[in-house]
Amino acid sequence: QVQLVESGGGLVQTGGSLRLSCAASGRAFGNYAMGWYRQAPGTERDFVAAISWSGVTTSYAASVKGRFTISRDNRKNTVYLQMNTLKPEDTAVYYCAAPSTAVWGDNPSYWGQGTQVTVSS
Repeated sequence: QVQLVESGGGLVQTGGSLRLSCAASGRAFGNYAMGWYRQAPGTERDFVAAISWSGVTTSYAASVKGRFTISRDNRKNTVYLQMNTLKPEDTAVYYCAAPSTAVWGDNPSYWGQGTQVTVSS
């Protein structure tokens, strides 16, 4: 059974930085793409970033491109989201996500419990 556990959320001022981590277990981590979504109150869950199994290919939502960086350490079964130059509109619960197949898709099968990120103005 795939389990995803996020950590690293918190309260930060506008312009600050945070690094989220997602520890995965239950299958061969290095064989699968991974990603992050976020959900602000009253909104739908939105795609943030994704990374291929090798880490070579990444993709980002337009709203975070240039500020956020997704990376992974397959030895540690962990994916990261480095968030810089944070804005109040980045405030949301951030979810780690994984597909059931090796390649990233629009509908991840597995989700973490989420970690709250709050950016104060």
